[in-house]
Amino acid sequence: MRFWGVLLAAALLAPAAPAVRAADFCSTCELQLGIGATYHFWETTHSLVVPVILNFDRDRWELGAFRFTGNQEFFDTTFHGHVRFATPHWGFSLTRRLELFRHPHWRLIIGLGASYKTQENTLSASRWNFSEQFGLRLTPKPGYAIELIGRHWSNAGLKLPNHGQDFATLTFTVYPSLLGHARTSH
Repeated sequence: MRFWGVLLAAALLAPAAPAVRAADFCSTCELQLGIGATYHFWETTHSLVVPVILNFDRDRWELGAFRFTGNQEFFDTTFHGHVRFATPHWGFSLTRRLELFRHPHWRLIIGLGASYKTQENTLSASRWNFSEQFGLRLTPKPGYAIELIGRHWSNAGLKLPNHGQDFATLTFTVYPSLLGHARTSH
């Protein structure tokens, strides 16, 4: 019953929505590729991360796919042994991003959203998690960007264990004209 109510409300509100052309939707989209690494409590956990990211709506939203290429482990000095947190897996996130500070060629950004991992592990006992990010975005010229972002995926303690997935990525905009990028500063 609730489904039909939502469907009816959407049908009634659809004519009031502004007309959006397909070409306008991705006029500011950016495809970003890069590399990253995992860490835990500021120590490396020895896995490379390969991000493929689509930023859209003037960099307000980020849709990302992340490949964690190796085992995530480190040497625990307390117990004098190696601890394996996770094996290679995929992760995906959708994040709403906000600017903290804006300058013509750089800005500080934060983001909050949701993420999904293809495996449960000792970093997070759930596949669905919250996605948080904080970083620096450099824009050397319109249509191109370089981002250094620290990321944390966590289920907020809803299911234990919940150490959280920590990783940093360095990404570069590639082929902005491929997506019909407007090449205007935003």
